[in-house]
Amino acid sequence: MDRVGGTRTMGRLYAWLMICDPPHQSLTDLAATLSVSKTAISTVARQLEAAAMLERVPTSSREHHYRLVHGGWAQILRAQFAAVRAGVEALDFGLEVVGDHRPEARARLRESREFFAFTEHDSEQMLQRWEEYREKAEAEEGRSSE
Repeated sequence: MDRVGGTRTMGRLYAWLMICDPPHQSLTDLAATLSVSKTAISTVARQLEAAAMLERVPTSSREHHYRLVHGGWAQILRAQFAAVRAGVEALDFGLEVVGDHRPEARARLRESREFFAFTEHDSEQMLQRWEEYREKAEAEEGRSSE
């Protein structure tokens, strides 16, 4: 989680929700299991919910329960790849400013711009391939468990 901008508590919460039984847990249970305050768990859970990695589970009690969202990591990558668009736009602006007067600077800007444009283009294809791969793996797993 550290490598994608999260906190240690975020990583511990996410990891626990991957393996816990039942797959949804209350804030009280999460705080007790992870030895972290309810406030910290609530804050992290809201952040992961906003990132589409967790969802709140409806319960008959007033206490919030959370579980993982299917495809959460792909959502994180989609958000990060969307930020690449801003890089392309900034580099386009840089190319306009530099113009043709500084060919070496222009070449460096152009290479960076093309890298970002390639990444932006290829990222959606990669995520589509991932969805296809995941669906195929789930189908195969379903057949093998029958």
